Amino acid sequence: MATRAPAQQLVTVFGGSGFVGRHVVRALVKRGYRVRVAVRRPDLAGFLQPLGIVGQIHAVQANLRYPASVAAAVKGADAVVNLVGIMQQGGRQSFSSVQANGARAVAQACAAAGIERLVHVSALGADAGSRSGYARSKAEGEAAVLASVPGAVLLRPSVMFGPEDSFFNRFASMARMLPVLPLVGDGATKFQPAFVGDVAEAVARAVDGSVPGGRTYELGGPEVLSLRKIVEDICKVTGRKPLLVPMPFALAKIVGRVLEVVDTLTLGLIPDELVITSDQAILLQSDNVVSAQATSEGRDFAGLGIAPTSVEAVVSSYLWRFRKTGQFDTARAN
Repeated sequence: MATRAPAQQLVTVFGGSGFVGRHVVRALVKRGYRVRVAVRRPDLAGFLQPLGIVGQIHAVQANLRYPASVAAAVKGADAVVNLVGIMQQGGRQSFSSVQANGARAVAQACAAAGIERLVHVSALGADAGSRSGYARSKAEGEAAVLASVPGAVLLRPSVMFGPEDSFFNRFASMARMLPVLPLVGDGATKFQPAFVGDVAEAVARAVDGSVPGGRTYELGGPEVLSLRKIVEDICKVTGRKPLLVPMPFALAKIVGRVLEVVDTLTLGLIPDELVITSDQAILLQSDNVVSAQATSEGRDFAGLGIAPTSVEAVVSSYLWRFRKTGQFDTARAN
C-alpha cells in the first residue's frame, strides 16, 4: 500500500473520457489524486476538468495500438487504470487489437516502468473458450495483464447502468422508436446490473492499495434480473408499450450478420440503438451473473466493502427523458 498522500500521487487512466472513465476520474479526484487521462482524442476530454481543481486533471494522447504512446502515458505514474473496451468492432478497432493486445501493451508498459499498481477492468463472462470474440478477447487481455503484472487487480463487472449507459438507454430508445421490440432468446438471459458509480468506487479502492492484487473480482448489483424483466421495467418507467416478441438465438445471429453488413455499406447510418451484432447474439446465450465461487471467496462487491446500488434507485432518474412528456407527468392527481 502506498505511503504517500493521494495528492502526491499520479494515476494514469486509459479510457478516462468514456462512460466508466468519467466516474472513475471523479472517484479518484475526490480522494485527491492527480489524474492523467490517456485517450485518443484529448481535445474531446475537456468536460472532465470541472471534476477536479485546477491542474488536477490532465488529458494526454495515447492509442493502445501504439506502444510508444502507451509508455509515454504511464511515465512517472504511481498507478495505472485500464478501462478501454469496445462492444462492436469497426475499422482498426477490433476486439483483439483493443481488448487483448491493448491490455497487453498497458501491462507491459507498467512492468517496464516498475509500476505495480495496475487496475484492469474486464467484463463478467470473459472466457478464453467462448464462441464470442468479445468474451475471448477479454480473457486474453486478463491473461496478458497478469503475465506482465502478477499483482494487478482485475475487475469483471456485469452490465453497468448509469446516466450515460449504452444498455438501459438503448432499450429505452428502442421502445420509443419501435412498436415491436424483439427479445433475443425470449429475454430469458439473466443479468446482475452494476451501478457504474459502485464500479468506480471499486477501482478507486484498488488504486488506494486496499484491494488484494493478483485476483479477479466479479461485480454485480443486488438483483439478478432477466432481460425480459429489465425491458418490462424500462417500458414501465418510460411509459412506453411496445409489443415484446421473442426472437430465437439462431435468428438473432442471422439478423446480426445482416445488420453488420448493412451498417458497413451505409457508413454507419443505421442508428446505434437498432444495431445488434452476431457476436452480441452469442453473448446473450449465457447468463451474466456473479459466480457462487466469487461470492464465497469474497471476490465481489461485498468482499470489497461496497453495498451495491439497485437498478430501481437510479434508472428512473435518467430514463424520464424517454417519456412522451419528458419530466412532466400528465396524469391527474386523484
